Amino acid sequence: MPVQRADAQRNHALLLAVAAEAIATYGADASLEQIARTAGVGSGTVRRHFPTRQALLEAVFRERVETLCSRARELTGRADTRAALLEWLRVVTAGAATIRGLATALTRDRAAAAHEYCCTAQLTEAGAPLVRRAADDGALTPGVTIDDLITLITGIALATEHSPSPAAEADRLLDLAVTGLSPSQG
Repeated sequence: MPVQRADAQRNHALLLAVAAEAIATYGADASLEQIARTAGVGSGTVRRHFPTRQALLEAVFRERVETLCSRARELTGRADTRAALLEWLRVVTAGAATIRGLATALTRDRAAAAHEYCCTAQLTEAGAPLVRRAADDGALTPGVTIDDLITLITGIALATEHSPSPAAEADRLLDLAVTGLSPSQG
């Protein structure tokens, strides 16, 4: 990637800061025109830096997604593979439910064409070793994939992001998904 001029670098950083605030307030469909006005630039400048809304969302959430991916890597070596996988799923679910717009970005990622950076692809790559290890240990139902789990937690996050306590509600629903609907028949 070519080095940007100083003013272009400032515009990029300013647009990211303004977009992060707008998305936190209005969600993933925050007005691009309002972001441009607030940043004091034209809408063409926004489009030059972020050719699509998805590119803007990915840039806004990059650091947060990288933190979630880092957590997956930290947990991969744990002896209890089921506990490691569940801990990571809880962290991702809570993040997606409480970071306004992230769940929507993850949903759109799945339908969008390949990008240089894709939030869902990053989470999938980071979580795959946890899923593989849990499956190898018999701690995961056969056939469950990382894609299944990302879809599940994204759905839970979308369903809870507007609740009064999104992280707690998302965790409760994840528990329900993990334990099932019926008590054990032991």
